[in-house]
Amino acid sequence: MPLNVYLNFNGNCREVFDFYRSVFGGEFSMHLTFHELPEDMGMAEEEMNQILHVSYDIGGTTLMGSDVPSAFGPPVTIGNNMSISYLTETREQTEEYFKKISEGGTVTMPLDDQFWGDYFGACTDKFGINWMFNCASEPPSS
Repeated sequence: MPLNVYLNFNGNCREVFDFYRSVFGGEFSMHLTFHELPEDMGMAEEEMNQILHVSYDIGGTTLMGSDVPSAFGPPVTIGNNMSISYLTETREQTEEYFKKISEGGTVTMPLDDQFWGDYFGACTDKFGINWMFNCASEPPSS
């Protein structure tokens, strides 16, 4: 499975990704705002149009990004606003890799089922590198 880059921004994610699209062409494969969250997350109304998640394919690699609203923590510091995103194949693989990579580091979001249907968690490894693990929900058996 591929490793992808995930970028975080302080409210200008839309501008950044629109710029990248103007350079490389193509379309976003996913583009969601915070208005599309399933419930109120305590966010300021003026931040609801910011980007929750955007995915953009460039030359066979997926560049992803989001804004980090004030309700989610301190502002992003440019330079450490990147994560490696690993798309795993099974829940078991996700749990194995997540446990190993987070050992000695910090779990920032424990593995859990998410509103978009996938199994997801995030951590910072013992070297200060941010990781996100996402296992797509398995199709129902017939």
